[in-house]
This record gives sequence, C-alpha cells and structure tokens, in this order.
Amino acid sequence: MADNSGSNLSVGKAVDVLLPLFLLALLIALCVQLLLPFVGLLIWTIILAVCFYPLHKRLKKRMSNRMSAITIGLGLSALVLVPTTIASISAAGSIPQVLQTIQTGERAVPPPPARLKELPIIGQRADALWTQASTDMPAFAKKYRPQLASFTKALIGFAGSLFVTVLAVVAAVIFAAITLAYSESARAFIANVLARITGSRANGEHYMDIIGATIKSVANGVIGVAFVQALLVGVGFFAIGVPGAGILSILAMALGVVQIPVILITLPAIIYAFSAETTTVAIIFTIWSVIAGLSDAVLKPLMIGHGLEVPMPIILLGVIGGVMAFGLVGLFIGAVVLAVGYVLFIEWVGNTKLDAESKAPKSESLQTAE
Repeated sequence: MADNSGSNLSVGKAVDVLLPLFLLALLIALCVQLLLPFVGLLIWTIILAVCFYPLHKRLKKRMSNRMSAITIGLGLSALVLVPTTIASISAAGSIPQVLQTIQTGERAVPPPPARLKELPIIGQRADALWTQASTDMPAFAKKYRPQLASFTKALIGFAGSLFVTVLAVVAAVIFAAITLAYSESARAFIANVLARITGSRANGEHYMDIIGATIKSVANGVIGVAFVQALLVGVGFFAIGVPGAGILSILAMALGVVQIPVILITLPAIIYAFSAETTTVAIIFTIWSVIAGLSDAVLKPLMIGHGLEVPMPIILLGVIGGVMAFGLVGLFIGAVVLAVGYVLFIEWVGNTKLDAESKAPKSESLQTAE
C-alpha cells in the first residue's frame, strides 16, 4: 500500500509540473498562430518607429507628443501615396492603349534609330523587330500576340501586387505613428524584456542600443544610399530620354537595396545612348553612369557602421543574407541578427581572455612558491 501511495504521489507531482507547462506551451502556440499573419507588418512598424524616433524627439520640443506622431504619420503617408497615385493614374491611362495595340495592332510605332543595327550581337535582331513593328504593326502584333499578352498579364499582376504592397506600407506607417505616440512606454517595455533575457538592466539597454543603431545604419547606408544612387542614375536616364526612365530608376534602386550592381540597368541604357545619340553625348552619359554606379562605394563606408561597434562587412553580410532568406524585410532582420551575434561573440572572446589573464598570475605565483 505504501508503494502505491508513493507512486500515486509522484504521478500527481508530475501532473502538477507538466500540466501548467503544457498549457503555457499551448497558449504560446496559439498566440504565435494568431500573430503570424501580422509578423511582417509588426516588423515594419518597429523598423519605421526606430528610424523616425530621433525626428519624433526633435518635433516634441516644438509640439505635443501626439501632434508629432500625427505629423510624421501624415508626412510619410503622403510621401508614399502621392508618387504612387501619380504613377497609378499614368499607368491606368496607358493600359487601355497597350491592350488595344495588342488586340488590333492599330498603333503607330516610330522607326528604330539608324545606329541600332550597328550594335554588336543584338543590333541586327533588335533592328529587324523594331522595323517590323514600325512598318507593319498588325502583322507584328499578330505574330507575337501570345508573348505580348503574357507580358501584359504579368504587368497587370505586378501592378496589383504593388498596390497591395503600398497599402501594407501605409498600414505600417500608421502603426508606426501610433507606436511613436507611446514611444516612451514602448521603449521601457522592450528594455524590460531585454533585461529579463540578458539578466541585467545594463545589458538590456546595451543590446537595445545596438539593435536601434543597426536599424538606423541599414536604413541610411542601404536604403538611403540606394535612393541616392538611383536618383543619380535616373538623372542620366531622363537627360538623354531613355525609354522607361522612371521604371529603370526604380529598378536601379531595387538592385541597390539588394546589393546587386546597377550596371545591369545602366549597361542597356549605355548601349541605347550609343545607338540613338551622338558619340559625345553617349560618352558623357557613360561617364556619368559609371560615376553614379560607383557612388555607393563612397557613400556606404560613410553611412554603414558609423558609430557602431559592428564593422561594415558584418552589416553588409547580414543585409545580403537577410534578403536571400526573408526578402525585403530581411535587410533589417539579417543585419540585426548578425550585429547582435557579433557583439555576443566579441564579448565572449573578451571574457575568455580576461579569465585567462586572471588565472595567469596565480599559476606564476605557485611556480615561484615551488
């Protein structure tokens, strides 16, 4: 009987321990499942709030806390929506013309530049296609109708996904503005969480500063530099009248963000310049494109890792790896993870070195005593 009561007691203790753990795990799993659809939105909210927190602090000196947050939210929303609306209206006006051209082929196309045929490898083929489109558009549209239709379908699908992305960005801006309105309490909450994880308030503050500085560094040194580079490249595109200069500029910025050389965009434009413009203009455009394409090599060291205890190559590796693993938001996730990991590793190495140095005098004193 004693043995049975002892086993029953142990089973009861196991149930008392395991049941709360099971319920806690179930609660965490349900919370994660409910928040999973909003993870991307929450991450972008945190990123925008961290990036614009210094501006919020400056504006609070001139206006109230809520008015500062509302001003930042309205300004960012306008910055996103105004150019998007203009581009959408322009695209919406051209889509019916494109569809009509594909269906009927009744639209005039200007003849190709005289020097297009002289381009190596692609010159003859491009000149033949362009000439056919300009002289007999109905036959050209009929011959390549499947390709043109699939291209138009893909273009419309891209426009739809872009619209959804813009709405998500606006939502993130709104939530970031709300977060800025409660920035002090939010900062205290995150500091408490990190202090709980790291074991002390000082460590929590330290790692919170690292995360914030890394996000700002990526925003300025990656997105900011890509914007400047795309702006310089776009000036050249518009100056010589490259077809689709606006879209090419946006693509140049996208390539700059994911750390791909913009020569993939500027090289076709240079070829176009030599085929459609005079040699002098084409050479000037080439020089300008090279300068614009290499501008990131000068700007990145100035913007990335400035004031951080993390070297620039670590941040760039995190940016590239994060984009490959998580998409655009991986710009910040990869950089933050590698930055925190690097700091932890350096602190671990430093503590190991200190431990070795603290043990060295004791061993030497023992040898002296012997």
